[in-house]
Amino acid sequence: MNRETRHKNGDIKKYRIKKILEEIKNKRGRGTELISLYIPPKKRISDVINYLRQEYATAENIKSDTTRKHVKDAITKVIERLKHYQTAPENGLVVFCGAIPVSGPGTEKMEIYVLEPPEPININLYRCDDHFHTQYIEDTLKEKELYGLVSIDTNEAAIGILEGNRLEIFGKYTSGIPGKHRAGGQSARRFERLREMAVHQYYDRVARHLNQEFLRDDIFYRLNGIIIGGPGFTKNEFLEEADIDYRLKKRVIAVIDTNYAGEDGLRELIEKAKDIMSDIRFIREKKFIDEFLSRLSRRHNMVIYGLKEVINNIYSGAYEALLILEDIGMNYLLFRCPKCGESKEFILDQKDALKLEYRPPKCGNCNVEMSLIIKKDIIEHIATLSDEYNFDVILISSNTEHGKIFKQFGGIAALLRYPISY
Repeated sequence: MNRETRHKNGDIKKYRIKKILEEIKNKRGRGTELISLYIPPKKRISDVINYLRQEYATAENIKSDTTRKHVKDAITKVIERLKHYQTAPENGLVVFCGAIPVSGPGTEKMEIYVLEPPEPININLYRCDDHFHTQYIEDTLKEKELYGLVSIDTNEAAIGILEGNRLEIFGKYTSGIPGKHRAGGQSARRFERLREMAVHQYYDRVARHLNQEFLRDDIFYRLNGIIIGGPGFTKNEFLEEADIDYRLKKRVIAVIDTNYAGEDGLRELIEKAKDIMSDIRFIREKKFIDEFLSRLSRRHNMVIYGLKEVINNIYSGAYEALLILEDIGMNYLLFRCPKCGESKEFILDQKDALKLEYRPPKCGNCNVEMSLIIKKDIIEHIATLSDEYNFDVILISSNTEHGKIFKQFGGIAALLRYPISY
């Protein structure tokens, strides 16, 4: 299996932000006490802090004592958190902060959430309201598939990316290859040899630019596929003979005939590949589910499934990829004895996790109530372990046919590098 959907590509980051937004988007304050702050990329944080200090002074005019206190406390907390930054990160920064009632008036608890969007958020906003304004960061979570495009013939080539509906052209190149008819006085054999050399040099020149652009971290880990187009057989020769990095060759999902090459060819390629690109997440997920089912029937010792089995063997180092339904809805809890340090792990649904929080387990050695050390979403827990044990995390939608089939196996499975000995 190639490493197409390494969690570094942003799927897990988006999942984390979605979970936080689900938690806070319906929270309400007593009045206009909840702060939503959007800071665009690279903005100087000192300028933002100065602005917040002005807002702090303005808050003195708020008539309600409680609202005034809550707003000033929230601004102070945001300023303290922003002091950890000199400039906003490359995608900007989003902060939500405010006093949230726990069970009625007088039970407010100050909460703060600092998020780095998965893509640049070009909005500068400060707003106090009775709710958090999450809509702008939610826009960055919408699926915007990224595709590499190459359009080539023997005269010209162009490479670029399509992100959502935006086409960015990285480069346009001319070949300088002589026509097929030899010049007068040259032997046909020598002429053809020189022409073949020129063709290969042209292919490799375009391939160098392709490697340089598409292997960048900000492109490669988000790349859903590469589509190559052009008239005739040049595109096929380019794919077979050019010095294209093997990692990029594995990402080629289609080779398509077009009437044009170069920049015009890229635009034609987008039109002709629409159906392919619209179904790519479906195809990507289905490929992993098909591999899981294939191993299950032919090489059953190279796959394990079921929540208990997968979690129990996660520390083995044998995992190549872990497949999990994105709405599996389970929590990881770690309890520890305050006296002897004994630990116990639990994987439970939300309802049972809450019950265990209220009635913690007792230590088997000391017979004292254990303390809750960690509670987090199971996908968060798995993503953390994937860094340490070097495996991919593949999120599977449960709304597709293959997702429904996968759900019958518990919604979690691992593809193995080698069999696990029990």
